[in-house]
Amino acid sequence: MRLFYGNDHEVFVLRGDEGVNVTGLLTDLPHLRREDLMAALIADFDAYRARIEAHVASAPGVKLASIRIRAPLPRPRNIVCMATNYMEDGTLPAPPPINAFHKVSNAVIGPGERMILPDAPASNFECEAEFAVIIGKRASNVAEADAMGHIFGYMNFLDGSARGLPPDRNVFFQGKSRETFAPTGPWIVTADEIADPYDISLKLWVNGVLKQDFHASDMAHNIARCISWASSIHTLEPGDILATGTNHRGLSSIQHDDTIELECTHLGRLMIKVHDDLHRTWPRETRLERTSKGLGPLPPQTSGKYAASEDKVTS
Repeated sequence: MRLFYGNDHEVFVLRGDEGVNVTGLLTDLPHLRREDLMAALIADFDAYRARIEAHVASAPGVKLASIRIRAPLPRPRNIVCMATNYMEDGTLPAPPPINAFHKVSNAVIGPGERMILPDAPASNFECEAEFAVIIGKRASNVAEADAMGHIFGYMNFLDGSARGLPPDRNVFFQGKSRETFAPTGPWIVTADEIADPYDISLKLWVNGVLKQDFHASDMAHNIARCISWASSIHTLEPGDILATGTNHRGLSSIQHDDTIELECTHLGRLMIKVHDDLHRTWPRETRLERTSKGLGPLPPQTSGKYAASEDKVTS
């Protein structure tokens, strides 16, 4: 099943090229506003699944083109993002130490919305292709052997990043938790629809040019390990998001008016725009292209506020 929010945060199920509105079936779920309904449904999905499936089988649908698709989980309690969690196409000699960071919930945006680049002295900005795990039941100190049973589903996830902000060693919070830096969607695909979550290819285009193209089988720490480790630090709740990381070799700088598209196998395509009031510019090379030339992985800003003249080697 593919679940999404549309229009005024009504809950829809995808059926072919249509959405079927199931909001009326969910009104008895505990919620303060519609933005809370999806997480409430996830927490009690088994009790609602049969009636949703029966409704979707016979109810009229609405063409997707006429629905404003929103972020599937606009108010998550937690967004846990795995860091350096790929073997970089097998080029790393060993898995890096497991690591993660949080994003704030108001970093979330949905399809067609804008990622806003802040007025901050970042060396550059990047947008990382990832897919996310949606937690389906409360997870605290979960064993790896049991971790996959805590997954409700999967969705596309983009990790916006501001690189090189001073001071040194003050990286993840100010670089990752900016508003609009967590685009998601267009829908959640329930776990039963994904036979093998490592059989997922991830592709990211910037203005129609393919930049990232990698496979989930290259993950350094598998999903069960990530859930187990994260749940040993704090409890994961239904509707929480755990993003599984990216392969950095295809990353490139993003800038004003860029169109970013992410497509993950089975999970649909997510498109967003980039907005920068300062209209800063950077070269378009990927990290791999730059390092193959003996340059630092991040390019220098070429114009606009905070532009520098030298090509510094940064990571």
